[in-house]
Amino acid sequence: MAASSCLLLLLLPWLVMASHSPPACKIRITSKGLDLVKQEGLRFVEQELQNMTMADLHGKEGQFHYNISQVKVMDLQLAFSDLYFQPQQHLVFNINNASISLRFRRQLLYWFFYDIGSINASADGVYIHTVLQLAKDEAGRLKISNMTCNASIAKMHAGFSGTLRKVYEFLSTFIVTGMRFLLSQQICPSLEHASLVLLNSVLDTVPVRNYVDEHIGIDYSLLRDPAVSTDTLDLDFKGMFFHRARENQELENHAVEPVIKETERMVYVAFSEYFFDSAMHAYFQAGVLAIELEGEKVPKDLEVLLRATFFGTIFMLSPTVDAPLRLVLQVSAPPRCIIKPSGTSVSVSAFLNISLVPPGRPAVQLSSMAMETKLSAKVFLQGKALRVQLDLRRFRIYSKQSALESLALFSLQAPLKTLLQLTIMPIINERTKKGVQIPLPEGMDFTKEVVTNHAGFLTVGADLHFSKGLREVIEKYRPAPTAHTYPSSWPAEPSTEPHQL
Repeated sequence: MAASSCLLLLLLPWLVMASHSPPACKIRITSKGLDLVKQEGLRFVEQELQNMTMADLHGKEGQFHYNISQVKVMDLQLAFSDLYFQPQQHLVFNINNASISLRFRRQLLYWFFYDIGSINASADGVYIHTVLQLAKDEAGRLKISNMTCNASIAKMHAGFSGTLRKVYEFLSTFIVTGMRFLLSQQICPSLEHASLVLLNSVLDTVPVRNYVDEHIGIDYSLLRDPAVSTDTLDLDFKGMFFHRARENQELENHAVEPVIKETERMVYVAFSEYFFDSAMHAYFQAGVLAIELEGEKVPKDLEVLLRATFFGTIFMLSPTVDAPLRLVLQVSAPPRCIIKPSGTSVSVSAFLNISLVPPGRPAVQLSSMAMETKLSAKVFLQGKALRVQLDLRRFRIYSKQSALESLALFSLQAPLKTLLQLTIMPIINERTKKGVQIPLPEGMDFTKEVVTNHAGFLTVGADLHFSKGLREVIEKYRPAPTAHTYPSSWPAEPSTEPHQL
């Protein structure tokens, strides 16, 4: 017993660290962002309530038999609504003093008199109170995990016409009370389906673990349930890139955790150094941080200079004097990202191997030199894609063999730097041009982005814009209905519709 207690005490710090893994990507949605979501959400709620279906109402009062069917919502007035944060994990959506206009089909039988027509009705003082609980699911995706709803109707009016209008007015107490009950009972189920099914299908479009290109992918799984305050909703994402051939390999995160304090913009996204380091580590593991130039791809001026620099070595290889040159630039260790308030930079260590490549013969190495470069990185957000533009800032080469050879290589410093700037950097920037998607639902984009650097992380403040409505996204991913066909000789199934007169 004592041994197991000691073991638990030893493991406890590691368990605590595992449960509080620092996020590499954080997103904060502010009250201003929620106001925009409310506008789109209100349109969605109107559409859902207009599509409500209600059961038929039928009954008997003395010799009167009545049936109300084909209930249809004609108009909605949701003038007073509010959407706000409720700590610790909730969103609250309220609708006050709304009105709903309806039309029914009526049927009435009184002794031998039969009447049919329509009834226009209005429900006033409609009150709807919904609370959505937000949580991460097993896959690390943000979900609406639960919903509570209360709905009530203060009063309801119905207008009657036709030959038996007086009779309907006599029965209006029964009809209107029944329809008021049915309507109030149908509001919450409609909104529950809209939230737990339809809105969750929109959240399914948020990338969680997906591939960036043929070499790497990214893990945007939530580390914990969202943290909700009265003014903000904060989401902590893992934000780790991975080599596709080693998807389950973890890179430890020792970077500074991003901190978002601002609330002025609609949304803020923060990235730590680990976010960028894991991307470069994944590419390094994939073996793609290498570039080879051979023959005509080597700039002519540089080729002349290299042949002059290594003239003695080349001269000793007289049969291969005119052989093409090959330059192989390969990163020797995963590059490291450094984020400071003054800017973002990337440190890269690499080897540059220079060889002669005689046709049909093994390559002859002329030199192998080490390179230390520092790149300045401009990070920007466009739409939902985070992109990086790199530029060469500092560059140094030296020999791995001797200080004397390093001195001899000094004349190559400037031309090799030009080679990097004019040939290599455009290739790298073309590869990073696509960028990586930020974890937002489909149809929602960033606008007016502003990047701010901090010590160890950077933040992007932006406004939100709906490029697609919620309904459009839902319909795009709604499963196609499956049609069931039966042989024509089968008997028809008995009707489950309410009794019709």
